[in-house]
Amino acid sequence: MKNKEATLMGEDLLEAFRKTKYKLGGNGPRTVQVLEEAFSEVDGGTESDFYGKGKLIDDFQNKMADFLGKESAVFFPSGVMAQQIALRIWCDRKGLQTVAYHPTCHLEIHENDGLKELHHIRPILLADKDRLISLKDLEDLKEDISCLLIELPQREIGGQLPDFHELEKISSYCRNKGIRLHLDGARLFEVLPYYQKSAAEICSLFDSVYVSFYKGIGAIAGAILAGSTDFTEESKVWKRRYGGDLISLYPYIVSSNYYFDRRIGKMGQYYEEAKKFAGFYNSCHAVSTLPEVPVSNMFHVHFSVPLEKLEPLLIGVYQATGVGLTGYLKSLGNGGCSFETNIGDLYEDVPEERKREAFKLLDQKLSEIIG
Repeated sequence: MKNKEATLMGEDLLEAFRKTKYKLGGNGPRTVQVLEEAFSEVDGGTESDFYGKGKLIDDFQNKMADFLGKESAVFFPSGVMAQQIALRIWCDRKGLQTVAYHPTCHLEIHENDGLKELHHIRPILLADKDRLISLKDLEDLKEDISCLLIELPQREIGGQLPDFHELEKISSYCRNKGIRLHLDGARLFEVLPYYQKSAAEICSLFDSVYVSFYKGIGAIAGAILAGSTDFTEESKVWKRRYGGDLISLYPYIVSSNYYFDRRIGKMGQYYEEAKKFAGFYNSCHAVSTLPEVPVSNMFHVHFSVPLEKLEPLLIGVYQATGVGLTGYLKSLGNGGCSFETNIGDLYEDVPEERKREAFKLLDQKLSEIIG
């Protein structure tokens, strides 16, 4: 009965969130309008790609290779496919089916053990689940590995980032030891303002790089895997084996290219707005953000209030102000709850007075709960 009640409460929160006029996160609903807008200026006579070949896909792959500072790039329909293939290539080349990554790596917790079941690759989990991988974790590693995967930012712990100098030391260590370094850069574009580095400068530390186009960029789907030409040519073979060489991928490519051009220059704005947004939360009773000061456009919001008390409180705030903060909450082991948020195009469209009104009411209601 408890689980059923929790589900119903969650549905109520989501419905109330959907009804709000102003939503403080993301780029808007993922409706078919996203694709329609991307195609609004495309000549209907433009030739599509054909099984991974053609001007449309070649131009975008070359554009992304240049942006990431790599010799070559391959467009994939999904990041899951791209990253499993990258690690398989590095393991095959070294003849060692062992890799290392963070305990909250996407391959470990969101892919139903695809890497293990499909490729028989054994992962070693580095660092505690609540902190970033450090050089010392690598130095203390007792086993040989073919590849180390680093995620920038580390999503499941609030989007935290290592110091860039620490990254440089990890990269140097890997190269000296013959360990390939792969970047899970699903949100790479979003961390460029914090590091004050170009994508090419960051990617120069890595042997292979994956980036996503449906997160901060807001396209419908799609990913790029970049590296040396021999690496990407080998990845194309695996892409075919995976069934990723669809007869045409142009809906994904066109939308990725369109929203990349539209939003890549706004990452600095999103970052500054995220810091201000986090400040609103941290000024409220019983609320904290992780990190306290965001290092990208995304962060986690933690409430030291039980989910069953917070959901009706948030619904009340939504209905009174028309401002939506989140459509879901996740219970935490400490009796509190949390959610993830990120800044996109919507934030700047919400009047400042509406934001202040919503957080003033949120703080007031929270202070009443905690006494």
